[in-house]
Parts: sequence; structure tokens; C-alpha cells
Amino acid sequence: MAGRLDGRVAVITGGCSGIGLATVNRFAEEGARVVIGDLDDVNGKEIAERIGGTFVHVDVTSKDEVDALFKVAKDTYGSVDIAFNNAGISPPEDDSILDTDLDAWRRVQEVNLTSVYLCCRAALPYMLEQKRGSIINTASFVAVMGAATSQISYSASKGGVLSMSRELGVQFAREGVRVNALCPGPVNTPLLQELFAKDEERAQRRLVHVPMGRFAEPEEIASAVLFLASDDSSFITANTFLVDGGISGAYVTPL
Repeated sequence: MAGRLDGRVAVITGGCSGIGLATVNRFAEEGARVVIGDLDDVNGKEIAERIGGTFVHVDVTSKDEVDALFKVAKDTYGSVDIAFNNAGISPPEDDSILDTDLDAWRRVQEVNLTSVYLCCRAALPYMLEQKRGSIINTASFVAVMGAATSQISYSASKGGVLSMSRELGVQFAREGVRVNALCPGPVNTPLLQELFAKDEERAQRRLVHVPMGRFAEPEEIASAVLFLASDDSSFITANTFLVDGGISGAYVTPL
């Protein structure tokens, strides 16, 4: 069923690769006018041109740049109906708490958690004025059950995203604004590929815990984002939306 987002304006951060790019493509197919926020100027401009959308160079840790991103959406298309706050990092320096230094900790927190705060804070005034809107924040399955491999700041940041999304979903439920936390399992993205190319053992430790026996494809996660953005999920807010191949529902004995 095409056209579920006809006439709606969506802002997507981290929209040039992985889950973000798959969602950009899916939203455009469903009729949304998409504003992509990313640091990748070359690919961002090409993607925006291809889908008939708009690209904005943005550092998601900068309040001024995030505010400008959402203002572009409003000024260009007249509303801000959907915010998919998706930008995030998982650098190799983020490991066990015994090995992760303070700079690495802070960098991950800024990109993964503070950016979501900034994006929500920028989007909400437009949505509250309209009395409608859907915010989807990318958390992770590690926010509810911990990671199979150490990534202390990433796990903590995603727990923060989940908690913040729940609070905002409750706070603004009667104002017409829904806020949900998307919690994917491991996804076959460039981020994951880079991590696992460097450490095959680490990859296998994750894969053995997935009942489906494989990682998700970005397009599968984009379908979940579409559901949360559309009226199909009109009675869903403050939700922990797990798309994890069964990880959180089962204990899998290593082979």
C-alpha cells in the first residue's frame, strides 16, 4: 500500500547510509517530502536530488545546526510531521569500561544521546503548534538487555535514548505528538560490516544470539520506521519497538 506518508514532511538524520538511507528511500516512495541531515555532502546532495528532497549539512551535536535543519524543513515544505532521529556511531574505542577513556565515552554520548535530545527539542515546537507529529528515535536492543560484546558508552547512550523517548511519549501524548524508540537488533550496515571485518570472532558472538540466524537488512528496519511514522501506529507512543530477530525473546545457547 503506497502513499502512507503523502504530503508529510520528514526529517531524517544519518540519512546517507544504513538504516537512514533505507528509510529515506522508503519514505520518498510513500509520498513524503524528505529532508536529509548528514555530514556527507557529496552523497547527501545526490540522494536528495534523486528523491526530490532536500539535503542539509548538519553536525547533530551542534544545537545551532540542528535547529537550522528543522527550520529548513518548516520553511521549505511548511511543516515538520516526522522526525527520525537516527544518527549514531559505534567506534572501536568504545569497548569495556576498563578500556574506554573519557574522550571516547563523551564522543559517543554526544552523537548518540545528546543529538537525540537536540533533535527532539527542535522538532517538538513545530509539532505542538500543528497538534500532530511522530518522532522516532533510534535506540537499540542493547538498551533493554545489554550487549553481547562490550561497548559501554554505546549501550549507555541507547539506554538514555529509550528512557527519554518513553518520557516524551507520555508527556506529549495528549498534544497529538507520538514519540517512540526504535530498537533494532544487529543490522547489516556499513557500521556493522566495518566492525566485524576487523573482528570476526566478535561478529560470531553476536550472530549466535539471533534466533533467526542472520542480521537484519536496513530495508527491514525502514519498514518498521514507516509503521511508526504513519497512521498505522496511531495508538502507539512511548513504546519500546523491538525489531531484533527474536534476540530479546529467547535465550540462545551458543553452537
